[in-house]
Amino acid sequence: MSDERQEPGQGQGQGPGEQQPTVRVVVADDQTAVREALATVLDLQPGVEVVATAKDGGEAVLAAEAYSPDVILMDLNMPRMDGVEATRLVTERFPQVAVVVLTTFADEEYILAALGAGARGYLTKESGRQDITRAVRVAAAGQSVLDPAVRDRLVAAAARGGAPVERTGTGLAPDLTPREIEVLTLIGEGLTNRGIAERLVVSEATVKTHINNLFSKAHLRDRAHAVKYAFIHGLVKTPG
Repeated sequence: MSDERQEPGQGQGQGPGEQQPTVRVVVADDQTAVREALATVLDLQPGVEVVATAKDGGEAVLAAEAYSPDVILMDLNMPRMDGVEATRLVTERFPQVAVVVLTTFADEEYILAALGAGARGYLTKESGRQDITRAVRVAAAGQSVLDPAVRDRLVAAAARGGAPVERTGTGLAPDLTPREIEVLTLIGEGLTNRGIAERLVVSEATVKTHINNLFSKAHLRDRAHAVKYAFIHGLVKTPG
């Protein structure tokens, strides 16, 4: 891992008198200036602590193991191991760690690859400091966040794939139950399994069962496909 920050506890975390737990973050970016700037900005935010930085995907995976962060802010285009592969490995090996992609790329291919690998959020580097900080906090709380431009790209990609021009709630797999449609809607809104469980006041195991059933009935490959499916069938409104 990069040696700029190797010891946890060096960031501007909250004091002992504050109740909200500190969000522990790893910043992964191959550009030193970007990496250091992001780490500095996040460290200055109340309740956020940068515990390590990484200059490629391999180091990001090692940081997940060494520091048990809540969130990894992950670039995509990095040497040796890119951010998509690193995201896949982190989410497989350390499912408690949320990955938020922060990249210059907003192409459909990158978006679907990152979401398919398990990323909980996807932002472009045009995002402001407040948006990035909010995304880190939201991801740590178990929910997902997509840049509005990214959501628009998903909708456009779905439309090119043959979705009707006028999006309606018709055309869903006919045997989906009302609860499965509700779960699908929440996936489209960016909620994770934990977030859905909290919203519906059920267990995560129950949510997983609903997701497995709806994926099977609607022939959905992964969560990214489910987000598109929810959009094209009118379950989630286009941002803006």
